Amino acid sequence: MSRTQKFFLVSLPTSISPSSNRDDALTKLRSSVSTDCGTTYPFAIPSFKIGTLDALVQQADDLSKLSSACEGVVGKVADSLRGLLEGDEEKIAQQKNVNDHNDLRSKFNQYSSAKTALASAQRSRTGNLSQRSLTSVVNPNNILKPDDSEYLQQHLIAVPTQLIKDFLKSYETLAPMVVPRSSTLLAKDDEFSLYAVTVFKKHSAEFLHKCREKRWTPRDFKFTNGGQEEEDKESERLQKEERKVWGEALRLGRTGYSDACMAWIHVLALRVFVETVLRYGLPLDYVCGLVKTTPKLAKKAKSNLDSAYSELGGNAVGRDKKGRVQKDDSSMSADMQAAGQMGEDYTAYVFYEFEIV
Repeated sequence: MSRTQKFFLVSLPTSISPSSNRDDALTKLRSSVSTDCGTTYPFAIPSFKIGTLDALVQQADDLSKLSSACEGVVGKVADSLRGLLEGDEEKIAQQKNVNDHNDLRSKFNQYSSAKTALASAQRSRTGNLSQRSLTSVVNPNNILKPDDSEYLQQHLIAVPTQLIKDFLKSYETLAPMVVPRSSTLLAKDDEFSLYAVTVFKKHSAEFLHKCREKRWTPRDFKFTNGGQEEEDKESERLQKEERKVWGEALRLGRTGYSDACMAWIHVLALRVFVETVLRYGLPLDYVCGLVKTTPKLAKKAKSNLDSAYSELGGNAVGRDKKGRVQKDDSSMSADMQAAGQMGEDYTAYVFYEFEIV
């Protein structure tokens, strides 16, 4: 179940209340949203230094790009946490705390590599005969070692069950100098049978090539002392390494998520301040609220705000005959957009919508 939360950052002039008092304006904002659509909290924004109009317009553009970059980072870290916790939304939510850094990307890549190595090792122990390790399957004393003969070499071939008849019928003529009747069944499972075939060394490469063309899988086998014991040790080592890196990646992911979210909110706060100056002018007398809602209720909450504060848009926003909010002055909208004061989803008031995923 998704735990995505949707938020609005809303800035309004205090003149929305008859008293022009900030507390009264915040109360008006709360009632406009209504408690059945979301919860409104005061959002304090510092009194930043105000520069020239040209500087503010440039800052609005720069902050828009920076905000998008921050949002992208939050999404990527959230996706990494989702991968670490295998999509368990309850566990993911426990780790995604804000205000509670090593290179996150490097650590997540390290975990991915460790997980891949462990999965490969597990497949080599549990897969079918075309891919699993043969250490526990083949007795080295029953096959020809590479140095046992100057001229002959024995190859292990995994043959799909449905192709066994073809293999037994044709392997002797697959390449020159294949030893007749040399195939020996060493093991079988539900999908493959493993055969040993003896070939003269100088024709080994051709024989293996022809096997692959037939969709028979040549298998390598390493003659080592204590092979099974070494595989067990390596598997145990990979499991410990995977768990160790998983814990490190989770700790960094939790910290990184918090840092990324806070950076993003700081940028949004700057955007609210700059946009408030551009929209409402000086002297600054405004109130900012944070509306916490859900994806399901967000549309109604936004509609309530539009209905309550459409008059703040002046000629750029009006109402139709049924009282519905509409944009009715295309030339003014174009001028405001060129000045950096409105984007594709222009609102009559300072408004930024974001999700914490």
